Amino acid sequence: MKVSGKKAIIIGSGVGGLATSIRLANKGYNVTVYEQNSYPGGKLTEIDRNGFRFDAGPSLFTLPELLDDLFIESGKAPGHYYSYKQVEIITRYFYPDGVQISAYSDPKRFASELEDKAGEPSSNVLNFLSYSKEIYELTKFIFLDRSLNVISTYLQKGTLNTLLNINKIDALRTMNNAIESKFKTSKARQLFARYATYNGSNPYKAPATLNIIAHLEHNCGAYFLDGGMHKVTESLYKLALEQGVQFNFGKEVDGIQVENGKAKSIKIGKDIYDAEIVVSNMDIHPTYRRLMPEQKAPERVLKQEKSTSALIYYWGMSKEFPEFDLHNILFSGDYKTEFDTLNVKKDISDDPTVYIYISKKECPEDAPAGKENWFVMINAPHIDGQNWDELIDRSRRNIINKISQTLGYSIQDYIEFEEKLTPELIQSKTSSYLGALYGNSSNNMLAAFLRHPNFSRKIKNLYFCGGSVHPGGGVPLCLSSAKIIDGLI
Repeated sequence: MKVSGKKAIIIGSGVGGLATSIRLANKGYNVTVYEQNSYPGGKLTEIDRNGFRFDAGPSLFTLPELLDDLFIESGKAPGHYYSYKQVEIITRYFYPDGVQISAYSDPKRFASELEDKAGEPSSNVLNFLSYSKEIYELTKFIFLDRSLNVISTYLQKGTLNTLLNINKIDALRTMNNAIESKFKTSKARQLFARYATYNGSNPYKAPATLNIIAHLEHNCGAYFLDGGMHKVTESLYKLALEQGVQFNFGKEVDGIQVENGKAKSIKIGKDIYDAEIVVSNMDIHPTYRRLMPEQKAPERVLKQEKSTSALIYYWGMSKEFPEFDLHNILFSGDYKTEFDTLNVKKDISDDPTVYIYISKKECPEDAPAGKENWFVMINAPHIDGQNWDELIDRSRRNIINKISQTLGYSIQDYIEFEEKLTPELIQSKTSSYLGALYGNSSNNMLAAFLRHPNFSRKIKNLYFCGGSVHPGGGVPLCLSSAKIIDGLI
C-alpha cells in the first residue's frame, strides 16, 4: 500500500462511499468517513425483526466482477468475504390473464419459454439480447469505466470506436419504440420495458440506449449472495476497516468549506476537519443546497426531472408460497397508464406492477421454518405535495388485492409482521432529494450527459460518488463511480 499521509474525507457510507474509501486508502490516503446514520450502507441495509431478515434496499446482484475486482485490487481474496451463485430463474412473471413466464438464466431456454407461453418467436428474444449486448460493448468504455466530462476520455481508442458506431447505441428513439419494433407480443414488450424502472425512468420517454440493462441481467447473469444483498455492505465495511479507514457514525455533516476555489474541510457543529480531498456520497442536490449554499450550484443539473421513488413493505408471512420464486413480478394490466400516473399525475396507479423478493427461497435462515420474508415493492412518484397517508393506505389495499387475485386466495391474514419504507422515509434516512431513488431520471436522450460528473468543475479537490451522479444508481454503477474517482485522482 502506498503511503501519502494526505487526508481524505468522505461524506456518507453508501456503496459508493465505502468503495471510494477503500480505493483512496489503497492509494495511501488517511481516510475518514462521516455518516449521519448509526450504520453503514446507505440504501443497502437490512431489517432483522421477529425472526425475519430482509434486505431493505437493492435486491438484485449483477456484474459481481465489479465487486470482486475491488477486493482483488486491495490484495484480498473475495471468497474470504462473501460468496454467490448464479440463479437458475432470474424472475417469475405473472400477467393479469393468468399467464406465467419464468425468465431462465439460460438465454435460449428463456427465449423458448417466451415462445411457448407468450407466442413471441424465440429468435426475436435472442436478437434483442444481441442488440442489448452490442449497446453495452459500445458504451462500457466511455460510460461505465471513465468520466464523460474529461477530455482524456475522448482521446482513447475505445471512445473512437463508440463515436464511429454512435447510431448503434440507439439514443434517438425511446426504449418502448425500440422494443415495439423488435417484439410482436404485448407480453414480451411489457417484460423488457420494465427495465426502465431499474433507474427510476419511464420506458415511454427514456432513450432506447437503456435497453442495455437487459444484457446485464440475461447475458451477464443474475446472482444471489449468500446471506443476502446486505453482504455487500458488510464485506465492503470490513475491507475498509482492514485498509485503515476510520468511520464516524451519527455524525451529520453541516457544511463543506471552500477556500480559494478548493475544498479544504468539512464542518460538523462547531468542529472543523481539514482534508486534501473531500468526497460527497450524498445526493448531489443536498450536497450543494445544504452543504455549500454559498457556492454557485449547477442549476441545470439540479433542476432536472427527478426519478421515481418506491413504496416498500417488509412482510413476515406466516406460511410458505410455492407459487413464488426468489424474484417475482406481478404486472399491471395497462403499463402505459401506470407510468402516466407515476410521471404525469405524480400518483400511484390502482393497478400497480408489484415486485416481490423472497430471499428465504435461497437463504432458509432469513425466516422461521414454514414462513417467508417478503420484500414487496411498487414504483411510487417522488415527493410532490401528495397526501402520503391516503396514498399509502390505498396502495397497500391495492397491493394485497393484486397478490390475492394472482394467487386465487387472500393473503391478508398471513401477514404477521410489517414494516414499510416510503418516499418520505427514503428522503429522511438517505438524504435522497424528494425521495427520488436514483437522483435525476433518464427520461430524455441527453440524460447520461446531464448527470453531475464525479468531480467539481469549479472547486478543486471535491469529488462525488453514488447513485445521483455519473454513471447512475444501483450497486454496479455506484461501484463504478468509485472506480472513476480513483482514476481521476
